[in-house]
Amino acid sequence: MAEKLTWSKSSLAAQALGRTDPITRAVVPPIHVATTYLRDPDNGYSSGFIYGRPDNATVRDTEAVLAMLEEAEAGALLFSSGMAAATACFMSLDPGDHVIASSVMYWGLRNWLLTESVRWGLEVELVETDDLGKLAAALRPGRTRLVWIETPSNPLWTITDIAGAAELAHRAGARLAVDSTCASPYHTRPLALGADIVMHAATKVLNGHSDVVAGVLAATTDDAFWQRILKHRSGSGAILGPFEAYLLQRGLKTFFVRSAAQASGAARLADALSSHPNVARVLYPGLPQHPGHDVAARQMENGFGFMLSIQVRGGEAAAIATAAKVELWKRATSLGGVESLIEHRASIEGPSTPCPPDLLRLSTGIEDPADLFDDLDRALRAAHG
Repeated sequence: MAEKLTWSKSSLAAQALGRTDPITRAVVPPIHVATTYLRDPDNGYSSGFIYGRPDNATVRDTEAVLAMLEEAEAGALLFSSGMAAATACFMSLDPGDHVIASSVMYWGLRNWLLTESVRWGLEVELVETDDLGKLAAALRPGRTRLVWIETPSNPLWTITDIAGAAELAHRAGARLAVDSTCASPYHTRPLALGADIVMHAATKVLNGHSDVVAGVLAATTDDAFWQRILKHRSGSGAILGPFEAYLLQRGLKTFFVRSAAQASGAARLADALSSHPNVARVLYPGLPQHPGHDVAARQMENGFGFMLSIQVRGGEAAAIATAAKVELWKRATSLGGVESLIEHRASIEGPSTPCPPDLLRLSTGIEDPADLFDDLDRALRAAHG
């Protein structure tokens, strides 16, 4: 018997697990757009497909690639957005359940947790989860059902110890879910570190081209809670569309080469900006002086990601002026695309934001890092006269 070959994740992603069209033998599978399917003569569905709202063949193919990347035994589920994926976890809990979430996290979900989720009965507690002592103190054994962490956390890039958080959560009878959007499977494998569920806003680096809105959940165990999430996706109509799933699958084919370039560029920028006269502080877990560097070095691989933030000398006015003067960087929300983006987050998040007013968030794309630095250097110097 021939020896079974095991291909690397990068090879499997590049060929979308090697799927081809069995009819035409095309190397790119077709996009399946049908919303309904034929019944068998006995009224069954031997094809495995019934209707487009709970299931789709193109979505399944893309989910298989994502499950492979996350080493998710239970598989992966695609949603119409990162928010749809994240909120599905919380909406699959019961009223009265206590949940803990990172105090620094994606603003949209943070705001939803503090407003919408409490309206139907969840008790939400925000904790500085990068401090495991504070996380342990907040856990309520038998009542805390879900611990939600984001690491690195957007936009301060604090680091939470995933393995440590998993141990604490499980000891209290809770699940651990990790928003790993900004780490991505290229840098971190939360399920292998003990997490139960991992979430990505696939809009970001997984797709990488700023042309798809999507979210994904992947899990270790196909248990009752995972089935609840699956039922919620079907019932709420939150599945990703087939065209978007196809575009995401296409983006995943270049995920490894993009991620390598973006992480390398971010590291070069962080190092260069650390000594810039108009930069007060660089927030990037790859820097040795970052308070979470040691933990990040243990649980991240292939570098420290494509995201960083800078605090500009001169305060809020200087930060806003800097963003106004860039040319190669694009002033836009979102992150993870091939184009580099810059944003003054405090203006977006409002008065209750934990984000300092002098902070600019930087999403590093695949442009020449020297060009990116020169553009930002000119903007910083112009903003300071």
